[in-house]
Amino acid sequence: MAEEKKPETDEEKMKDSRKSLSNYAYYSGMGFQMISVIGVFTFIGYEIDKHRNASTPLYTAFFSLAGVFISLYLVIRSVKKN
Repeated sequence: MAEEKKPETDEEKMKDSRKSLSNYAYYSGMGFQMISVIGVFTFIGYEIDKHRNASTPLYTAFFSLAGVFISLYLVIRSVKKN
């Protein structure tokens, strides 16, 4: 036999709504964190290349890739924790 579900109360609906909004804010914040980490690392690489008067931007490429990997690591670690 299938169990009958009780209709949700207004309080339960509000609690679910707050939880989904909280999740949305949390994950959008992680997106901004990723952009920030990648941007900072790319800027560091750019400044090193500018200081060295490099013809090819190797440090910019290396540091931007390092920023991507670090930001992915932070996201995975954060998602595992929750």
